[in-house]
Amino acid sequence: MPQEKPGLIMCVCTGKCPGFAKMDIWDFINRVRVELPVEYGFIHPQLCEEDGDRFLADFLKAHRRVMIAACAPNMQNKMFRDALTAAGMDLKTDFYPLDIRDLTTEEAFQKVADALKDWEARDNG
Repeated sequence: MPQEKPGLIMCVCTGKCPGFAKMDIWDFINRVRVELPVEYGFIHPQLCEEDGDRFLADFLKAHRRVMIAACAPNMQNKMFRDALTAAGMDLKTDFYPLDIRDLTTEEAFQKVADALKDWEARDNG
């Protein structure tokens, strides 16, 4: 049975991170949610803050696989490991951290598209 479509959360570090200066975040997230095989796509201002922790804990109760497009994957693994584990999710199969800093809108969109294909290939391989 095929996996359900993952969701995509874009974390923008309050929207002031210079790593997103070359990207139109609104165009990016709208293209992702309309053109790519994701269940949804949305922007959160800062998942690493306390309200982000609360949001993620509540959000993960649905046990939907999630891709987070934000900062370095090693940082995301450290920041979100506890929330994913507490929700009973597996970091290796249910979570795909993706670094999209310093990319243009098109480059970020293509990186997500490629990552979704990679994730699907891992599921089927």
